[in-house]
Amino acid sequence: MNVSKLVVKNLTRRRGRFVFTLAGITIGIASVVTFLALGGGLKNEIERESAALGANLVVTPKGSCAYEQVSILTGEQLPTTITREEVARIKEIDGLTAIPFLTGRTALQNRPVSVMGIIPGQTKAFKEWEIAEGSYFGEGDEEGAVVGSVVASQFGLGPGKELTIRGQKVDIRGVLAETGGKDDLTIFLPLPAAQSIYEQADLVSYVAVRVDDLAQVENYAMKIKEVVNLGVVSDKQMLKSVLGIVGTVNVTLQLIAAVAVLAAAFGIVNTMLTATYERRREIGILQSLGARRRTIFTIFLLESGAYGVLGGLAGALCGLLFSALAAPHISQNAVTSFVKGSGSAHLLDPFIILGSITLSALVATLAGLYPAWRAARLSPVEAMSYE
Repeated sequence: MNVSKLVVKNLTRRRGRFVFTLAGITIGIASVVTFLALGGGLKNEIERESAALGANLVVTPKGSCAYEQVSILTGEQLPTTITREEVARIKEIDGLTAIPFLTGRTALQNRPVSVMGIIPGQTKAFKEWEIAEGSYFGEGDEEGAVVGSVVASQFGLGPGKELTIRGQKVDIRGVLAETGGKDDLTIFLPLPAAQSIYEQADLVSYVAVRVDDLAQVENYAMKIKEVVNLGVVSDKQMLKSVLGIVGTVNVTLQLIAAVAVLAAAFGIVNTMLTATYERRREIGILQSLGARRRTIFTIFLLESGAYGVLGGLAGALCGLLFSALAAPHISQNAVTSFVKGSGSAHLLDPFIILGSITLSALVATLAGLYPAWRAARLSPVEAMSYE
């Protein structure tokens, strides 16, 4: 008696049942893989944007919450309440470099795009930008725009062309070299021009601070709070806060996926119990040929496990494919714009693939324990008497 051939034959005996049962576990595992892949990409993008910010401390409007901290990393529009005088007092503190930013939004071809007002020379040195096309702002320039590489490619923008921001025509000077972060998705204006367009005279959204002595970050934070009544958060605190928000979202999504996997497990239980009932005569024949209860139990358990392995493989492939296709089209907001910005998910992580297949096989095997036990407990007389 070849157990493996018998398992394959029994699985494909009722093809419709096999397909629908397999589809159930596939959908459940695909949901898990999709959320894990997107969540992994989201975490990676958050960590990269935090590093790309280049600041040890960030000065935010007083009373700002974790949502504003997420917005700083994503380039979302922020409340603009920090005054020029407050920025000047921060810059007077020895041992630090302070760069103010004003954040805004515009629409190009009915799609939202981030706009940022900057001090050109200081920001370029702070972020270590390079120009791919055209030129950067000159000394004292207060007109024109420099655009990120993704914005340029998506909307066909380049040096010599113009765009409209809140009804005002702006000439494009150049295109930044790819940074791999949110700067690729942003339009940059000189700070005075941005303040004029957004009617925020002498106001900025936040101030990025880089300190000379990293061991004194907390002391610098205290000094800033002493001279201005604003919020101050370190890069590590901001990263922890943002990852905490994302972690909560991921847990919620995983619970939803777990429900789908649980529903698939009950589908396997139902399929295997039905098979046990329909194959009583077959079980009796096997017993008459000398098959022990352990053998019967193993056959049914292997069939259930096979659903898990096949469903896990199919679900992993479908999940990775869907996450790859879905990531660039996710509606942009303060959380999901990380994934949208990267245009990809955590696609090739072997732990996601192996973990999902293992989970699927484990769930299916556990689901098959009771039906396999029921099949093995049938007495030869009871099995053979079934018509």
